[in-house]
Amino acid sequence: MPELPEVETTRLGISPHIIGHSIREIIIRRHDLRQPISPSLTDLIGRTFEAVTRRSKYLLLKTNANSSILIHLGMSGSLRIISPAEEWKKHDHFAITLSNGRQLRYHDPRRFGLILHLKESDIQNHPLLKNLGPEPLEETFTAARLHASLRKKNIPIKVAIMDAKTVVGVGNIYASESLFRSGIHPKLQACKLSKPRAGKLVQAIKEVLTESIQAGGTTLRDFLNTDGAPGYFKQRLFVYDRKGEPCRVCTNPISRGILGQRSTYFCPKCQKM
Repeated sequence: MPELPEVETTRLGISPHIIGHSIREIIIRRHDLRQPISPSLTDLIGRTFEAVTRRSKYLLLKTNANSSILIHLGMSGSLRIISPAEEWKKHDHFAITLSNGRQLRYHDPRRFGLILHLKESDIQNHPLLKNLGPEPLEETFTAARLHASLRKKNIPIKVAIMDAKTVVGVGNIYASESLFRSGIHPKLQACKLSKPRAGKLVQAIKEVLTESIQAGGTTLRDFLNTDGAPGYFKQRLFVYDRKGEPCRVCTNPISRGILGQRSTYFCPKCQKM
């Protein structure tokens, strides 16, 4: 599943091509994604894109019609900026043709993404967005805030930081990498995390996500950059998907376990309870 860095990479990739340009045509080839594509999107023809923002893993394409197009890439979705004349692929389900002669096209083999039309006044209270935690790269995500949110959580710290109510966008890969950098064992009970260690974890999350965005996201089977090239962060991973390989710090073999029904990778020597 595309994670926050992949979504942010996509946002950065498409923004220069759509901001300031109007919608010439909207094409819906299949409506049946996780939820049906909003039929009212066709009302936006002739409107102009003013901004492209991100909340957690949701892209928000703001228009001058006081509304936005919400896009979630789901398990296997991707966006490309292409020529409208380019041949449609089997799993291309949606497209927006722009006044600059380009086309934003949505590709999703598993059809678990979302494309919704939201009024600006409804965005913050939408069920998908209203209960989300802080953005990890913003100043509001601090050691004090993380520590306070974990005080009553009797669950493993890795499960806790992957909960979008605690902090958004820290998926499986980035949770494993952030816990390694901060020296925290993924099975540590969240309520037992001290404030100093919370500070180290916050810093590690920010660093891992920032580096991944700068590198273009993590190379996953289903993710491609907007130019069609895969991301390159995977070569920097310290623990994720490295079971049995030597730790890059202490040479101890990397271990693998299951937490919250997800694979968890860690170094038993470098990461402490």
